[in-house]
Amino acid sequence: MNCISVSRLSHRFGNTLALDDVSLDIPRGITVGLIGPDGVGKSTLLSLIAGTRVIQGGRVEVLGGDMADRRVRLEMSHRVAFMPQGLGRNLYPTLTVAENIDFHARMFGLNARQRQARIRQLTEATGLLPFTARAAGKLSGGMKQKASLCCALVHSPDLLILDEPTTGVDPLSRRQFWALVNDLRQEHAGMTVIVATAYIEEAQQFERLLAMDAGRLLENKPTADVLREYGTDVLEEAYIKMLPPEKQQGSGGLELTPFVPLPDAPPAMEAHGLTKRFGDFTAVDHVSFTIQKGEIFGFLGSNGCGKSTTMKMLTGLLEASEGTAELLGRPVDAGGIETKMRVGYMSQAFSLYEELSVRQNLHLHAELYAMGGRGAAAVAGALEQFDLSDVADTAPSSLPLGIRQRLQLAAACLHHPEILILDEPTSGVDPAARDMFWRHLLKLSRQDKITIFVSTHFMNEAARCDRISFMHKGRVLAVGTPDELVQRRRAPDLEEAFVQYLIDAEAEDGGQAVSDGRATGKQPPMTDWAARTAADGTDCKSGKTAAKPDRPSENQPSGHLSPSPAQAGKAGQDAAGLSDGLRAARQPEHTRFDTTSFKYWFSMVRTFAVREAKELLRDRIRLFFAVFGPLIMMAAVSWGVSFDVQNLKFAVYDRDQSAQSRQLAEYFSGSRYFIEQPPIGSEAEIDTALKSSKAVLVIDIPSGFGRDLERGQKPEVGFYIDGAMPFNATNIRGYVGSLITAYTKDRIAATGLPLSLDPPAAIEPRFMYNQDFDSINAISPGVMMMVLMMIPAMMAAVGVVREREIGSIANFYASPASTAQYLIGKQLPYIAVGMVNFAAAFLMMVLWFGVPLKGSFAALAAGTLLMVAASTALGLLVSCFVKSQLAAIFATAIIAMLPAMNYSGFLYPMSTLSGGGYAIGKIFPASWYLTVSLGTFAKSLTVRDLLPQYAAIAAFALACILLACILLKKQEK
Repeated sequence: MNCISVSRLSHRFGNTLALDDVSLDIPRGITVGLIGPDGVGKSTLLSLIAGTRVIQGGRVEVLGGDMADRRVRLEMSHRVAFMPQGLGRNLYPTLTVAENIDFHARMFGLNARQRQARIRQLTEATGLLPFTARAAGKLSGGMKQKASLCCALVHSPDLLILDEPTTGVDPLSRRQFWALVNDLRQEHAGMTVIVATAYIEEAQQFERLLAMDAGRLLENKPTADVLREYGTDVLEEAYIKMLPPEKQQGSGGLELTPFVPLPDAPPAMEAHGLTKRFGDFTAVDHVSFTIQKGEIFGFLGSNGCGKSTTMKMLTGLLEASEGTAELLGRPVDAGGIETKMRVGYMSQAFSLYEELSVRQNLHLHAELYAMGGRGAAAVAGALEQFDLSDVADTAPSSLPLGIRQRLQLAAACLHHPEILILDEPTSGVDPAARDMFWRHLLKLSRQDKITIFVSTHFMNEAARCDRISFMHKGRVLAVGTPDELVQRRRAPDLEEAFVQYLIDAEAEDGGQAVSDGRATGKQPPMTDWAARTAADGTDCKSGKTAAKPDRPSENQPSGHLSPSPAQAGKAGQDAAGLSDGLRAARQPEHTRFDTTSFKYWFSMVRTFAVREAKELLRDRIRLFFAVFGPLIMMAAVSWGVSFDVQNLKFAVYDRDQSAQSRQLAEYFSGSRYFIEQPPIGSEAEIDTALKSSKAVLVIDIPSGFGRDLERGQKPEVGFYIDGAMPFNATNIRGYVGSLITAYTKDRIAATGLPLSLDPPAAIEPRFMYNQDFDSINAISPGVMMMVLMMIPAMMAAVGVVREREIGSIANFYASPASTAQYLIGKQLPYIAVGMVNFAAAFLMMVLWFGVPLKGSFAALAAGTLLMVAASTALGLLVSCFVKSQLAAIFATAIIAMLPAMNYSGFLYPMSTLSGGGYAIGKIFPASWYLTVSLGTFAKSLTVRDLLPQYAAIAAFALACILLACILLKKQEK
């Protein structure tokens, strides 16, 4: 019976056809290698088989179930394990190894005893037991992949899908990884393994081969049959022969001419003790080497070993923390331009402009390097030299990866540099394109005498360099020609030599090689290649291999990654040949769990909530923003926004200089609302004082004011008010009227005449709430509303999109969890943080600002809980449709802040709004919560009084969660 059946499967990304009518059948219980360069559809095919991507056309059956059926995908999620592409993409960097495995075990319903046993068994089997308390982000590349494999295998799947699990990993870790997979297959008899790999030679160990190109399936046969059919023992050569004729051009026949140093020529490039630190992390540790003019110097190492950082320091793009670097006899200046004009740099990722054509990119490059009149000729020559004439007017985005890399090389060489620095230039390129690329490099080196510094993690490319440097964890392990490095370790090839250097380096680091290298209990210790081959039955001197009853070892790439017939025959018995850890880890039956129970439903929610809470607590920046951001905002806005208009600056232009005029001025200077400024001496200064904001009120007292006042006349006094701020101007006008009335009453009372200016009847306003008319009592509850509307929403907004960016959302796609469980689980920690914010803001208002709580605290807390649920739901809704964390934060801030400020009644009463503004105010929860906040603080409202507000806020929260569940699909498109 087939494990996988695919029929007429096609898939598009926009105008790009990723899969083109693919059909295949894969039997159960075998290992399958999927090969092809980047962009041919390998990852798309695997994600469709795993059920994490929507099927657009065709049919996919896995273990007898149609993956287009949601119920089948739910069932298959317990039987299929998917390890996505990238180092540790299914891991959470801040969680420890044990916590990562525990999270995956919880998703599949394992109880506490099962989880504990499974974690110990898998970590023992993989050699990760000593590192279970280490954060996943601090593991090496090989250890990350082992931890990822543990997570994938925790529920004992029947189908294991691995998408390029060893890309960028050093050879030692790759070898240990495949030995581990082999032993784990023996543990779980009948498990099918399908692996996509960027290293074609790795696929030679699998029983069956799938070869792809341009979205089409080229071969689906047993690996031995493929090699026999194409008449070769090297799978890469067989793959090249599978390609269409036009893609085979430039492959094979690559002649390596020896490098002859120029006599008396100074070194082109030198590094002495070059070091780069990022905080406490040392990315490059005292690297030293010398490169001759015209030499091809290779940098070989795994991802993250410091290759790119070293290259950036050599090009002046990054300043070294320690040590020196010289290019062409001159020190490298990180800020200088002269050295950069003599160097060509090709980055690992495509760094030209997708919007411009090939020709336009080259012309732009010529202008950037100030080539002037030579630019047009140089562009024409580059198009011809690098075979780009036929695609000169084509945008790079529509070109194959190999041609894009040639374009980058043409741009790097356009200004005729003396040194060319290439950072993994052939990563993801098909073998034929790599051969053609290297022909260009050899021509540049041998004919044009350009020094080439190239980094790679392909061993066959490293063998083409004149000299190479093995790099690991920021250190250079060895430098020499490929043959020299092989001979120093008495190894059969360059990969074996690199493995030996890695083992020695790990031993120097304190014996980590023993732990990291113990992939299984059966694996022999790797101390020396000769000793290892002897342990495998190989005579190092004669090269003869003894017959072996067991499976092929990890050192035999031509063997299949599968159990021997004898072992297969004992599939139903106890695996006596397994390591102790694997024997203990064996599960007799595929475990099934009741996913329909409420207990399981809430357990899944708790699983996501606990994981999100741990990540939040260990992310110091996010945690600081979540806890202290609201408090800072509360203090700043509450103090900064005030309706109490006082301490207004005023100045007097006293033309009279009498006792009466000075008495009038004293009424203003004695008021708590005004602060007197130096007197004004002319009419021109009145306008100047108001324009410069030195005063907002100028009193112009005319000459003869005192005399006219004594005579009982009515002298006119000018009051000039700054009306730039209408709110302040209105208040100043009222203050002036009140002070003039008080001055007049006092003047009449001083005469002793029985006159009264009081009207027969008067209206005296009495405020029911906030009787002191203090702004802080009105502002603080509104600021708390804004804080709880914006900060929790912004924190929750990065929840989903962050997982999309780092790739860990694949765990959700491949799990049995529903969208609601995932979203609610992510929401709960932010609700908890929001309630902590509320408690802190409440204490600040009561104890610091002195705002009394006159209503029910329970009513306020209940409304706040609903408000935080609503704001976090809004953040999750935004996170479901944006593409980046930055966009999520900005979009949420705008969506949350504008209604909270303008349409909630905080600045303007709701009664002043109409039309769309009024509708927004009624839909968003800010206006409803403002009633809760103000009502409990100032109006003694209780829970019963606020039931309509609770209902409106809860409805908004529920609507946002439902919309988020609709927008967030369980599968990628």
